[in-house]
Amino acid sequence: MNASINPAASAIAAQPLPSAGVSKFFAMKPRLLINGEWVEARSGKTVQVFDPATGKQIGLVADAGPEDVDRAVAAARTALETGPWAAMTPSGREALLWKLADLIERDAAEFAEIESIDNGKTRFMASIVDVPGARNYFRYMAGWATKITGTTMQTSMGPPGSRFHTYVAREPVGVVAQIVPWNFPLAMAAWKLGPALAAGCTCVLKPAEQTPMSALRLGELIREAGFPPGVVNILTGVGEISGAALVAHPGVDKVAFTGSTEVGKIINRVPRTP
Repeated sequence: MNASINPAASAIAAQPLPSAGVSKFFAMKPRLLINGEWVEARSGKTVQVFDPATGKQIGLVADAGPEDVDRAVAAARTALETGPWAAMTPSGREALLWKLADLIERDAAEFAEIESIDNGKTRFMASIVDVPGARNYFRYMAGWATKITGTTMQTSMGPPGSRFHTYVAREPVGVVAQIVPWNFPLAMAAWKLGPALAAGCTCVLKPAEQTPMSALRLGELIREAGFPPGVVNILTGVGEISGAALVAHPGVDKVAFTGSTEVGKIINRVPRTP
């Protein structure tokens, strides 16, 4: 006798409804984090975000354009050169990174839920890999803020008998454009932000358009932790528009990218201002 196929047996398992807090977060107005404030994209355009497990839309995010990139880079430049971040001691940066890690730990369950719905991985996996990994990496990099040192040496140049004292001082590279992929959205954001912030750089973070939600939630905690305006800016949107404008921007000093080889080659071909 031929076995009949039960359509229900091959259907996607019913997904639990989001918690009240996550539902409220997903329903928030599309926004970008620029200069410490949540603002709309200048164009008013948005990008739909879907739960890959169900195919259902879970929210809308702002679709940043070149004007928004200009605003974010300008904010990062100002924060780098003037204001409280420029004057902050390494121990001050260390304290802020530790505070951010503590806030991630406080909201770990919510982050795991957001990452699961937005990315498609199980909540359990996000809770044991992605979220604690991000928290621990910020703590690790916090310690480096006070361990970045220069070198001193005696040189052999000059007339016979002369002595010169030479030193090397390490300084922030500047404004860093950071583009992260869809597979580990929160962890990759931590990997990009942690070292740059520990070194005193300022950042413009561009999450993948498929998985932008945890980066936006992280932005809320960055503000809560007390990072000065403009130190971390978060732009959601389509890579071909906002990402392309970001890597080509003359006000960006460094591009940190994780993603496909194809896109990496495109970024590498973008002319950079010396």
